[in-house]
Amino acid sequence: MAMLPLRPTPFFGNKNRAFWRLQFLGWGGAMVLRAMSSLANAVPWSFLVIVIIATITGFSISLILSVIYRALINRNALVTWGVTAIALAVAVGLYAFIDSWVVSLYRTNVESSFAQLFLGVFYLDLTLLGAWSALYYAINFYIQVEEQNDQLLHLENQATSAQLAMLRYQLNPHFLFNTLNSISTLVLLKQTEPANAMLSRLSSFLRYTLINEPTARVTVAQEVETLKLYLGIERMRFEERLQTEFHIEDAARNAQMPSLLLQPLVENAIKYAVSPLEEGAEITIDAQVVGQTLRIIVSDTGPGMPPGTDTATLFGASHDAHNSPTGSTGVGLANIRDRLAQAYGENQRFDISNGPDGGFMVTVELPFEPREEPAKPTRSVQPALNTAMAS
Repeated sequence: MAMLPLRPTPFFGNKNRAFWRLQFLGWGGAMVLRAMSSLANAVPWSFLVIVIIATITGFSISLILSVIYRALINRNALVTWGVTAIALAVAVGLYAFIDSWVVSLYRTNVESSFAQLFLGVFYLDLTLLGAWSALYYAINFYIQVEEQNDQLLHLENQATSAQLAMLRYQLNPHFLFNTLNSISTLVLLKQTEPANAMLSRLSSFLRYTLINEPTARVTVAQEVETLKLYLGIERMRFEERLQTEFHIEDAARNAQMPSLLLQPLVENAIKYAVSPLEEGAEITIDAQVVGQTLRIIVSDTGPGMPPGTDTATLFGASHDAHNSPTGSTGVGLANIRDRLAQAYGENQRFDISNGPDGGFMVTVELPFEPREEPAKPTRSVQPALNTAMAS
């Protein structure tokens, strides 16, 4: 038989309901303890009526105190604790007066004076209302601290999302500049058909970037489809000089990753491996699952890093391209490193090196997070890809 999933509700999720629960539980417990103590001292059963009246009195006075404390809790500390002490003293005096008056009506044959009865119950009532007041402030201060922590966490999440969005959007102008520059060159050469085809593929790619949130996660399969849209644009520029291979394990296809993470890596490979070489180069994208880790490797057959290259320069340590051995400002690589750090903290790895057979290699490792539900076809990505390839 299927069971409905139960989601635990925080006790203080509804403060009003939590207050009444604690109110009834606390005063009910105090009544039970007072009744048991009276019976243990061989007090007649009829005295339980006095205990019930005393409990109702304390319950009612505590409700009045809660209204006063609620108005004081966010005031200056001197005002809060000064007025609290006065209100508590008055409340205890009223509680002890009512208790002693009720007891004097019950014990008509006792020679104790009213003052003696008053002092006798004063300390008990002070203990009850003092403990109640301390718990009221302690619980409410705890709730305020938790609310402030939740607000701080919410603000941190918003800041992280904003940072991720900024890093994602930073890539678009860089990519647009290169593509529009190529289209402009084609137009100047009066090659209108290739220029029109590149514009169509560019619009398909940008349509995908606009319909996806910058902080969204996509599957590896969806990221590869998007990457093919980008490569369709770049093949218009490099033709046979740009060769690509994809080795995507079946287990890795449904793994989640930040959207548009591979595009700047491939763009970097095109710029520094394919473009400088007359014969071009081959770019390979490997994705596999190793234990609980998704490993993605983007490599090329280009010249790679010169011996002795300081990798810090590739991450934007120097913003002067002439000071970098590769001529790179490192914006793309630094961008990806920052995005991964924002999204996964220490649970990620981003390494750059020369490949074992030469060329440049980037290794990205992320926690393996498969999409639980079957991935739906990415809206307009596949149709856009088909249209682009048919152009």
